[in-house]
Amino acid sequence: MNPSYSDELATIRHFTSTGYIVNKGRVLLHWHPKVKAFLPPGGHVEINEDPVQAVLREVKEETGLLVEIINSELPIKSRYPVQIPPPITIMIEDIIDADGSIHQHIDFIYFCRPIKDVILDEAWIWVTQRQITDRVPLKVSANLEVPPPEDVRSLSLRALSLVGEMD
Repeated sequence: MNPSYSDELATIRHFTSTGYIVNKGRVLLHWHPKVKAFLPPGGHVEINEDPVQAVLREVKEETGLLVEIINSELPIKSRYPVQIPPPITIMIEDIIDADGSIHQHIDFIYFCRPIKDVILDEAWIWVTQRQITDRVPLKVSANLEVPPPEDVRSLSLRALSLVGEMD
């Protein structure tokens, strides 16, 4: 089944936040074994957490990095109520569970950059603009290489462009 947006496919929805981290002209991705694709860090928004708190927490938990949101232009000038940086986009993704059931993620997409030096474990890889543009397959294992999905490619290129780190 090719997942696509449909209000009728899923009645259960979860809020998630994803962070495209840009550093030195590269975007950070990892192989997600459940989804079987290269993805940036992200995860579920917890109870009493806003999407920005969620993306900052998820990035820290998954990568160990402290990051800042770079798409932080606020829509209006106001002291109150408090505003949080808006996401670059919000995507609704169909998620197919192991038992075949479907739920959806309402995913707040943010662009980020590290606040200090970057040290990561080997599960994470920095992907260059050329690799993204040329759809270069990335190494999953000795026998498997897979290019990032189209939405990840498009958002990665937009993140690089917004930060001014395109080649």
